[in-house]
Amino acid sequence: MENSFFHTRKVTIFAAELRKRTSGFVMNNQNFSVFTLLLAVFSLVNINTAKAGGSSDGPFDAKEMIMHHIQDSHDWHVAGDLSIPLPVILYSKEAGFDFFMSSEFHHDDNAEVLAKGTYLKQHGHIYLADEKGELEFDEAGHATNVAPLDFSITRNVASIFITIIILVALFSAVARSYDSNGVARGIGSFLEPLVIFVRDEIAIPNIGEKKYAKFLPYLLTVFFFIWVANLLGLVPFFPGGSNVTGNISVTFVLAIITYLITTVSGNKDYWMHIFWMPGVPVAIRPILAVIELIGTLTKPFALMMRLFANIAAGHILVLALIALIFMFKTYFMSAVSIPFVVFMSMLELLVAALQAYIFTLLSALFIGMAVAEHDHGHEHGHEAHH
Repeated sequence: MENSFFHTRKVTIFAAELRKRTSGFVMNNQNFSVFTLLLAVFSLVNINTAKAGGSSDGPFDAKEMIMHHIQDSHDWHVAGDLSIPLPVILYSKEAGFDFFMSSEFHHDDNAEVLAKGTYLKQHGHIYLADEKGELEFDEAGHATNVAPLDFSITRNVASIFITIIILVALFSAVARSYDSNGVARGIGSFLEPLVIFVRDEIAIPNIGEKKYAKFLPYLLTVFFFIWVANLLGLVPFFPGGSNVTGNISVTFVLAIITYLITTVSGNKDYWMHIFWMPGVPVAIRPILAVIELIGTLTKPFALMMRLFANIAAGHILVLALIALIFMFKTYFMSAVSIPFVVFMSMLELLVAALQAYIFTLLSALFIGMAVAEHDHGHEHGHEAHH
């Protein structure tokens, strides 16, 4: 109960700080109206482009459309038939390294898409064509052709690069925004309080004043990376936006980084509490060691799934609302769907920051548990007494 209250209070403080930093925009009714209008316009664009993700033949398939737009792809779909080609980088023993743009894929009678007469792409996966230039399938309908190693710059990878560029540009501008008196101006006046918030409300309380500085750069990086990546998923809005943190591979890597930092930084007390719990009967310690060791793996798993599920669910919900228009086969449904899409898109702006905060908070909490010092004097005295 205490932990639940603590986290609820922290989230409330973060939301209040974020609201304070953005109040200048939100309280301006003219800006707020323009922003809401833009959301509605993007929603209308989505209605005209959403069906592009589904099958052009036969009835509208909402599931196919949604999965098409939330999954990663080798090109960046903007609207309608407009897509930005991205570099495709493949390697296989049969063909070696191969580089070409995704625009070289085109529809063919024998496969979903074909490139250079060598590669076939089906449902986003690339395979080597057989001698007939076709795909072979097993009884379950899975392709049996050789799948080359894919190092392509996909839409999510391109979004990660864009996020990095934005972060470098932002904080380079922040570094230049300080005047001779050390007072931040412009963008620095917006970001500096958030940096201080991460330090004072996340790093120091969970890691401690003596050790937080070592881990603060990572916490700041992961916080702003997740936040900016989440915002990129909303600009432009679905279906053209990216889905970086809604991709489980990305959240897996972020969780693994936190796990490695926690594991490497763990002190003697941390490992003692895992493998040989002080103050516990010796007969029970081996059982607790197994449970605690499993616990070290469930923590990064929870980090991975929490971020992935929340972001992916938001994308799916917005696309599902848009799909209702095609499922009911009437544009009158847009009178219901569009307001809900606008509302959900505005809510996603809060979720984008909130999920960055929660991931950073839990990372700091796990790191703090690994580096915390414990006083076992009374525990050893208790064991000696017995």
